[in-house]
Amino acid sequence: MRAMVLDAPGQPLRPAELPRPEPGPGQVLLRVRACAICRTDLHILDGELPDPKLPLIPGHQIVAEFDEAGPGVDTPSAGQRVGVPWLGWTDGTCRYCLSGRENLCPNARFTGYGLDGGYAEWTVADARFCLPVPEGYPDLEAAPLLCAGLIGWRCLKMTGEAERLGIYGFGTAARLIAQVARHQGRRVFAFTRPGDEETQRSALDLGAEWAGASTEPPPEELDAAILFAAVGELVPAALRAVAPGGTVVCGEIHMSDIPSFPYKLLWGERVLRSVANLTRQDGLEFLELAPRVPVRSSGTAFPLEEANRAIEWVRSGAGRGGAVLVP
Repeated sequence: MRAMVLDAPGQPLRPAELPRPEPGPGQVLLRVRACAICRTDLHILDGELPDPKLPLIPGHQIVAEFDEAGPGVDTPSAGQRVGVPWLGWTDGTCRYCLSGRENLCPNARFTGYGLDGGYAEWTVADARFCLPVPEGYPDLEAAPLLCAGLIGWRCLKMTGEAERLGIYGFGTAARLIAQVARHQGRRVFAFTRPGDEETQRSALDLGAEWAGASTEPPPEELDAAILFAAVGELVPAALRAVAPGGTVVCGEIHMSDIPSFPYKLLWGERVLRSVANLTRQDGLEFLELAPRVPVRSSGTAFPLEEANRAIEWVRSGAGRGGAVLVP
């Protein structure tokens, strides 16, 4: 099979011809139809996430077609379209798995990081972690739902019943989850890079009632804020923006250091928390909800062999809907 391989962080991906993988016990063999590029992929490629499997086939927003089952697997059915997300395996026996918090499993393995992912024609995945892809979403539109959408959904749930919601960093995850927030009747306030009027207009088009620079205060206090930007300096800014009792949720897997800030920003029972990974329940909830909103997604297709160009395109911020590799 054709694949794009990372040999070491900091190096470009290498095109390779590899043997097609064979599914082991509990696994399924999948023909990859699309794999969206995620900012987490960039953190892995740049060495900001430690100890990836090497050599590695990256990619964890995979839309694929079931082909063959390994021992002990009787679902899905042949030809069924499934999605493979970031969380690729858990032990199922630790205190976190047994209490509905499998996203915190200390032995968890992650697609495109500790497990080979979807920058290839074929991949294998744990059958337990293959999610149903909603009908009505073409492969190109479905792929971004599998991380940007799922992590965004988990972040949104962490804000509780917040009506006035600030979103810092208006990339793919923000665009997807802003649609859900508006569907739920929340008021959305969008924060972008200073001077990024194009993104601010895009946020207003998606239903945000205000859009401005991340350095600006919102026009009124917020009940909660989500940070989809990996910029630690935004944490104190978000804490300043939320009202007493408000919550600031950090949705990135990697973030630059948070600078010191006065205790008065946290005082007043404000909450600062992170979101780590996702659970299968998050996936089922969001993929069931997305068609009902309906969440509109988009992506620009790149051939598999042009993965390095697509990665730089994502890094530059040129693409509004993200890049999707199509084998």
